[in-house]
Amino acid sequence: MKLNVMPQIAERAIEPARLPRKLSRDARRRQLVEATIEVLGERGYSRTTLSEVAIKAGLSHGLVNFHFQSKEKLLIETLLFLAEEYRANWTAALASAPDDPQCQLDALLRADFNAAICTPARLFAWCSFWGEAQARPIYQERCGSNDELYIKMLEGICTRLVDQGEYGVDPLQAARVLRVTVEGVWLDMMTMSDPYARNEGLKTVIACASAFFPNHFDANGLIEDRQAFGNVFR
Repeated sequence: MKLNVMPQIAERAIEPARLPRKLSRDARRRQLVEATIEVLGERGYSRTTLSEVAIKAGLSHGLVNFHFQSKEKLLIETLLFLAEEYRANWTAALASAPDDPQCQLDALLRADFNAAICTPARLFAWCSFWGEAQARPIYQERCGSNDELYIKMLEGICTRLVDQGEYGVDPLQAARVLRVTVEGVWLDMMTMSDPYARNEGLKTVIACASAFFPNHFDANGLIEDRQAFGNVFR
C-alpha cells in the first residue's frame, strides 16, 4: 500500500517501557523496533529521534546506537519489520482458511483488521512511511515482491469466485476495488479526527465485497448457508 500522505498527529508524551534488563540481541532489537513504531505514531517520520526511541524503550541512547548506529538504519529495520509482519499475517490467515474462494476472500479481508496489526500505532507508523519520499524506494526494492504476491493472490481468489458464482464482473477490477477500499479505510482510521472503530472498517470492506459477490457476502459478512443458493453453482 503506497499513499503520499502524512497524518495530523497530536503531541503526546513519550513514556518509557518497563521490560527486563537482560534480553537477547534479537529481543532487544525487537523492543527497539516496537518503540520506534510507537514514536512514529506520536511524532511522525521526520521528528522521530534515537533519543525519543530510547526513552520509549526505557533504554540508554548508547544502547540504541549500539544496535542500529543511525536513525536511518533503525527506520529501515522498522519498515521491513512492518512489511514482513503484514505479509505473515495475511498468509497465515489464508493458510488457516478452507480452500474455497469465498472463505479465502473472507480470510484475506479480515486479516487486514486483525487486532495484532491494525492498531493506531501501526497505522500511524505506516502513514509516516508512506508520506516519506525517501522510504518509498527502499520499500519497493525490499518489499515490493510482497505487494505483488498479495495482488496476484487477491486477483486469483476473485477470479475463482467470479467463475464459481457466474458473476458478470471483471475479477481483476473487483480485486483492485477491494484492495483500494482496504487502503482507504486504513487511511480513514489514520487521519480522521474521530476515526471509526476497527470492526466498522471491516464492515465497510465487507460491504464492498457484497456488492461484487452478493451470493457469497452480505452486510454481515460471509454467507455460510450454501443451501440457500447452492443450485446456482451446479
